[in-house]
Amino acid sequence: MKSTSLSLVAGVVALAAVTGFAALKVPDGGGTAEARTAARLPVERTSLLCPAPGLSDLSETAYTAFTPVGQSGGAGTGGKAELLSSAKDDDKDTKKDKEKSKKGKDSDKPVVSLKEPGKPATGQASGADSPALIGTATDRLAPGWTAQQTTTIEAGDGRGLLGISCTAPDTDFWFPAASTAKSRQDYVHLTNPDDTAAVADIELYGPDGSLKSDVGEGITVPAGSGIRVLISTLTSKAADDVTVHVTTRTGRVGAAVRAADSKTGSDWIAPSAEPASTLVLPGIPADATSVRLVVFAPGDDDADLKLKLLGKTGAISPAGHEELHVKSKMTAGVDLKDLTRGEAGSLLLAPADGKATPVVAALRVIRGKGDQQEVGYIPATGPVGARATAADNRSKGSVLSLTAPGAAGTVKVTASAGSGGGTPVSKTYKVAAGATLAVTPPVPAGLKGTYALTVETQSGGPVHAARTLTVQQDGIPMFTVQTLPDDKGTVEVPAAEQDLSVLDD
Repeated sequence: MKSTSLSLVAGVVALAAVTGFAALKVPDGGGTAEARTAARLPVERTSLLCPAPGLSDLSETAYTAFTPVGQSGGAGTGGKAELLSSAKDDDKDTKKDKEKSKKGKDSDKPVVSLKEPGKPATGQASGADSPALIGTATDRLAPGWTAQQTTTIEAGDGRGLLGISCTAPDTDFWFPAASTAKSRQDYVHLTNPDDTAAVADIELYGPDGSLKSDVGEGITVPAGSGIRVLISTLTSKAADDVTVHVTTRTGRVGAAVRAADSKTGSDWIAPSAEPASTLVLPGIPADATSVRLVVFAPGDDDADLKLKLLGKTGAISPAGHEELHVKSKMTAGVDLKDLTRGEAGSLLLAPADGKATPVVAALRVIRGKGDQQEVGYIPATGPVGARATAADNRSKGSVLSLTAPGAAGTVKVTASAGSGGGTPVSKTYKVAAGATLAVTPPVPAGLKGTYALTVETQSGGPVHAARTLTVQQDGIPMFTVQTLPDDKGTVEVPAAEQDLSVLDD
């Protein structure tokens, strides 16, 4: 038997073992193997990582986990979905407090345990020593599994409503809109879900390029643990706009940036979508009093971008900010002030000169004035795709923004059953081309507890979405914005047929 024949057989068998879906079939008449169209099938395992929410004894955190009901019943009939406390959570910039690291972190009891699709499960944590969470969903609970961490801090420099969708582990993350300014306290949170240590690098880029630092290289993230790094300790330079790039040398991590400002409060900065020449940043609140755009060009070429505000009736160019030049490997920030002028909108970045230069981007959004300001962050995000979910919604305070940057699109929005009871309800929305539609989403009948919003593309062009959650606290419109990219609940599985005739010499 030829070695190439052995290799082919081994490859097909390995594919079948890994996916469980590859078809091994001898063609009638001994013909050659034919490739068939790949199928999209539900994933059987999903991992999520939630950063440590602490840093304040006043913090109260709510976790909500949810798996939508699958169109094909999910992957299998069994399975479980749990969020568990990480082994420990240490500060890179402070000494380890042994008593703190032990408190509540040695228990195997899940913080959140989801039992069935279609109904959210919730959990709580409080205080500064709450650890990062590591979660896994399997079988029928894996496709589209989503979790949100929502923290309320009523007072202090870190006050605010801090929300983040728990992220999948990866090896590469971009965070525009961070800062090393004296008024800011920004931390990079890294969580390692695996049984072996991960090694990560943190690179910082300001308006003049790289902020060199040896301290951000080779950071060890212990197995099953989370760490946080104060980014101002990685450089001696103070910059209002900084792009953070997290990569791993070995292993994988979940990454997020917690940004806190002494005047405007705090929130999480979620990772930007992967570098691309065209980006969409959806869900700018109608009453935003300040909007700042931060863009970074990671490649060797400068980027010239045209800016478009996609509002209720269509696209317009922001006066005085029609275009933006971003130098290679430098962070550009521009103050768009009260961009929306009382009308919810989304920002579209596209090449101004026809040259496709990849960039990453995020918005810093402020609502309120004076000592009643509150901040939130909106990263560039991908379209809803087949399906996307925002897990934590309450009876009041949610606004869903839908934007179609190209052709008009139609989506179905489903409000799930509540965590404590309620009947699901759905509604269909059509989004005009080049416009943003901001709606109060449907609420399940007889709602008790919190519920999830699931958005599914029905027809037309791509639709991007974001959900704003607002909680009024002492006159301050505390808010947080979560984008809704495709949940990747299905994967493309190649179909294969075996041709035993290749075994002949």
